[in-house]
Amino acid sequence: MVETPFGSFSFADEFSSNPMRQSTALPKVLVVDDERRIADTLAEILQMAGFHAVATYDGWTALETATWFRPDYLLSDVLMPRLNGVQLAIAIRKMHPAAKVLLFSGQAGISHILLEGQRQGFEFDILAKPIHPLKLIERLKEQ
Repeated sequence: MVETPFGSFSFADEFSSNPMRQSTALPKVLVVDDERRIADTLAEILQMAGFHAVATYDGWTALETATWFRPDYLLSDVLMPRLNGVQLAIAIRKMHPAAKVLLFSGQAGISHILLEGQRQGFEFDILAKPIHPLKLIERLKEQ
């Protein structure tokens, strides 16, 4: 049982026997949120679920981290100072075209930010905050 800001949960047996967990090359997730507690908690949860997760707290730091981390997945908040999640996702996709992107937001009124990406030819999945950790893990596995 794990206590998180998102509530309590335990990993089902399917996650502990996950073949990705047994792999020596774990899928890499770059977690970005300007709310440190959320970024750190999500990274910890993902690590327990068999991912190699790194947390960063703003888009610029995430972009720098992506150069050496080379993420398989980007999990980012949309509304952040300096560089929003859509701008970050576009930059990551240009650096690492195979990277899969999941954006999340607890705010309404982000459609204009998503349109910015669509105008540049990018479509991203968006999840509502808060998302239950098991649902998040399922979404990453579906990608």
